[in-house]
Amino acid sequence: MKAHSPTRWRFRRPSVIPGFGMALGLTLTWLTLLILIPLSGLAWRSSELGWTKFLAIALDPRTLSALRISFGAAFAAALINAAFGVVLAWVLVRYRFPGKRVIDAMVDLPFALPTAVAGIALATLYAPNGWIGQFLTPFGIKIAFTPLGIVVALVFVGLPFVVRTVQPVMEEIDKEVEEAAATLGATRLQTIFRVLLPGLAAPVLTGFALAFARGVGEYGSVIFIAGNLPFRSEIAPLLIVIKLEEYNYASATAIAAVMLVISFVMLLIINLIQSWSRRRYGYGA
Repeated sequence: MKAHSPTRWRFRRPSVIPGFGMALGLTLTWLTLLILIPLSGLAWRSSELGWTKFLAIALDPRTLSALRISFGAAFAAALINAAFGVVLAWVLVRYRFPGKRVIDAMVDLPFALPTAVAGIALATLYAPNGWIGQFLTPFGIKIAFTPLGIVVALVFVGLPFVVRTVQPVMEEIDKEVEEAAATLGATRLQTIFRVLLPGLAAPVLTGFALAFARGVGEYGSVIFIAGNLPFRSEIAPLLIVIKLEEYNYASATAIAAVMLVISFVMLLIINLIQSWSRRRYGYGA
């Protein structure tokens, strides 16, 4: 009778963190219910149109104009937030001054404030007779009811995403790194652009992607300040709502599908750049 080899029977070693199977199943179920099923319904409803009708709706001049305004304004606002969000996060991390906690709390205000309230407030401030708009009107600068107003609204709602993404990473940067750079003869600008910013590339891109994604789908804070003029200041989410009010569900789903594809491609590109920056500068390794 042959003796069993001690290596013949292999037992699966228990995971250090228990409950992986249950957690994974719950995660997949939750993602399926909240994301996959709605997206599948959107794709299925759009496929009912056929390629001819779908392309006719997607390439309609009004649709293209709304998409260009939505994605262009969201991209511009995300760039502004990426620049000023880093500066604001730097001030909150590196300096101590009276009212710092108040400013830190105000950064999260767009999260708690209803978007419609934010839109009304911004329209009131930047209207030609508003508190801020009245000083810009003599110079020929008009913000409310123009595409520029859309950018202002998206900057307002997207700023916290950049600040809260970059701020924790900045807190982990030791001041000795800056002191070492200064000791080696680096100027302040060289320290910022060659020592500090390369390590912040990945979180800045993450905040940029989050702000951009929020801006593309923003509706409440934009419609009150945009003016909503077709071919001038009409955003794609508003056009979708208009199609739904007209009971033109096919056109609404087609426009939403186009937005979904464009958003996915742009976010994929941003994530690829983010992965490259992590490998290049070692962040998150």
